[in-house]
Amino acid sequence: MTTPSSAPSTLAALVHCACHEQGGGGPFDPLRLRKDFPILTLTVHKDKTLAYLDNAATTQKPASVVCVLCEYYQACNANVHRSLHYLAEQATLRFEEARRKVQRFIGAPSERSVIFTRGTTEGINLVAQAWGRRNLKPNDEVVLTGMEHHSNLVPWQLVAKETGAKLKFVPVLDDGALDLDAYGRLLKGRVRLAAFTHISNVLGTVNPVKQMTAMAHAAGALVLVDAAQSVPNRPVNVADIDCDFLAFSGHKMLGPTGIGVLYGRLEILERMEPFLAGGEMINRVTLEESTWADLPQKFEAGTPHVSGAIGLGVAVDYLQRVGMETIRAYDEHLARSMIARLDAIPGVRVFGRAPERGGAVSFEVEGVHPHDLAQFCDKDGIAIRAGHLCAQPLMQRFGVPAVSRASVYFYNVEEELDRLVQSILKAKAFFHGA
Repeated sequence: MTTPSSAPSTLAALVHCACHEQGGGGPFDPLRLRKDFPILTLTVHKDKTLAYLDNAATTQKPASVVCVLCEYYQACNANVHRSLHYLAEQATLRFEEARRKVQRFIGAPSERSVIFTRGTTEGINLVAQAWGRRNLKPNDEVVLTGMEHHSNLVPWQLVAKETGAKLKFVPVLDDGALDLDAYGRLLKGRVRLAAFTHISNVLGTVNPVKQMTAMAHAAGALVLVDAAQSVPNRPVNVADIDCDFLAFSGHKMLGPTGIGVLYGRLEILERMEPFLAGGEMINRVTLEESTWADLPQKFEAGTPHVSGAIGLGVAVDYLQRVGMETIRAYDEHLARSMIARLDAIPGVRVFGRAPERGGAVSFEVEGVHPHDLAQFCDKDGIAIRAGHLCAQPLMQRFGVPAVSRASVYFYNVEEELDRLVQSILKAKAFFHGA
């Protein structure tokens, strides 16, 4: 059997690919790192170089991630954990090595606590269905916040309707921070679970998840952290946070779409029933009943996204070479630089002024609908997001139907922020008749 360390060199030779050492070496230089992302050289609308400022929605992929997907399908495409032939052994080795990379990346105590999912949404739904439906009773309480993405709201609404549990919400203050005093009061009821986002995808607010977890545990509640916006952008350690569950998505951290991770505390996962049933997640099956496989396979029914997991592992390698603390500091710098530029434009309102923030900046331009602004920016080659950002209750909190959002990552540069400002000024002039 070939070892995991020898497999990549063999596969690279087959597909003539030498992308595996990107992102490392030398001081941090966004211009150098941009060369690892072929799509960033794309010309759109005939003559506009792409300025990609929609990273909170999905990040672009380095060539090393794209390359490893080709390698997998050309050199070891097979199902995992089942067949005994060479291709299956290679696929299984690489799939499980990716799991170990993720385990180390988030500081999980065991690879058995790392479950591959399709993304953050599926991870939260797994907890809601496999834990919530079984454990929540009438009048039990789940504490959420007013800034949650729909993926950490709608699943709990469904479970609450089925179980009779009640949902309670931590208010969002005017600066975009959570009201922690109110959070403490909400924890005094029959709270079984607190579920909250680490970083708001709208406001950029970085919530004090370690403190919030300790408060929930002191009240006897479990904790789920939506880390979709934090794991890609800063060091995240589940042992340090001490959370019971944490979910994130691969496509927001340079990885392929359709792959994500749910971390769960082992003793809780052991007690939970499966979320999906079928092949791979069983131990013994008769016509009358079945028993379950050990973790993590108990929650990975069917053929997994093998190439996606392998690609995610390579994305983790890339991020670690750049350095997660470096990424955090640079993202915060760019976000604050963007806010300073936006504040200098009359009629622009920025949402979210919490002291600690991530790289997503949401704003509105007086007299310009967010969708119109997004189209103006697009014509200038600038990709931003517009809409309710899957956070309609938060839109209602701030009295707007939609916002514009520009979100940065470590491969963005100041010049792209200047281009955004110029596009906003053009849109203002057009709609205001100037």
